Amino acid sequence: MTAPPRMTPASTRVVRRLASAGRDWRTIAVALIVIVPATLFGSIILMTPSPSILFGGGAAENCAQAATGEGAAADVSQTAQGDIPADYLELYKKFGKQIGVQWNVLAAIGKRETNHGRSTLPGVRSGTNYAGAAGPMQFLISTWGGQPRMKIEPGINGYASDGDGDGYGDVYDPADAILGAAKMLKRNGAPDDLRRAIFVYNRATWYVDQVLEIAKRYAATGEIGLPPDADPACDSGFVDSAPDDVVRKILEYALAQRGKPYRWGGTGPDAFDCSGIIYMAYRNAGLTIPRTTFGQWPFGVKIEAGEEQPGDLVFFNAGPGTSEDNPGHVGMVVSPGKMIEARCTLCGPIKVSTYRDRPNIVGFTRPLANETVTEQLKRAQT
Repeated sequence: MTAPPRMTPASTRVVRRLASAGRDWRTIAVALIVIVPATLFGSIILMTPSPSILFGGGAAENCAQAATGEGAAADVSQTAQGDIPADYLELYKKFGKQIGVQWNVLAAIGKRETNHGRSTLPGVRSGTNYAGAAGPMQFLISTWGGQPRMKIEPGINGYASDGDGDGYGDVYDPADAILGAAKMLKRNGAPDDLRRAIFVYNRATWYVDQVLEIAKRYAATGEIGLPPDADPACDSGFVDSAPDDVVRKILEYALAQRGKPYRWGGTGPDAFDCSGIIYMAYRNAGLTIPRTTFGQWPFGVKIEAGEEQPGDLVFFNAGPGTSEDNPGHVGMVVSPGKMIEARCTLCGPIKVSTYRDRPNIVGFTRPLANETVTEQLKRAQT
């Protein structure tokens, strides 16, 4: 989160007048809903966007553009070009693509927080504001990592990030701050569940509405689309890269579960936990592997990082009672650097995400190389 919900001086005056007149909290709340957005953005009409408004059509075209990297470059409105400084626009697009979140949502947060770093209010270039937030993306220092500038090390807490390659996460540096904001959105539901991801960034529904409205204005299409690797229409790319029919069946099942919720112990069909979706995906190919993460880790043949293939598993040291020898979370590789995972109840729906920038990776395994699985494959062929 950045800072708590904020009010403009005009909205503050209205609340004081209503309170002094003896109005109850319901009247004040209604006034805030109407006045706070209006004083901030004038003629913007805020509404709760439906999925069809947020995620427009053109998915197949979006996938085709992904191969050339033209998608984000083409989807920049004249409003965005005139309002966003060139260096900030480049960073929004770069880290939006790198992390897998919508660049225009990142940009909308940058606009809403500090007008893309142009604000002269306390906390933007030094120090903190009244709520303890700092930098162009207005991170709480505690959320950032505890210090405004800190050396990036494995296992570092918070969202401190090194976007400019100097080895430090500086909350006042635009590259570092925008990369950190992209990671925060990703962790909390983006690109699929944007309302949740933005709400965690600043816990106010009117803030979410404003960010989504700005993001739509920044897009040439007027819509907030999905990044190519999060768009279901692009799943065929993962499946087509499968080395054989067995892996293809495994990936087809796993990818078909995207958007479903996490549930501890779940093996479908409506919800899954991290190992449950993998267990069922292998069953879809006629193969039996252990049900739990603790069983799947020693079952597969260990492989070196960089040698992983679609269908392999990637394990993380995460959760109570876990360690480097006893990982608590698992995802399935769908392409180099990408995995499908059911992460946790509060982490949003099952999705394709990146794993190379995630801390606490324990290692990779190949269940298909286990002797019992190879025997199952031989019997299936006879």
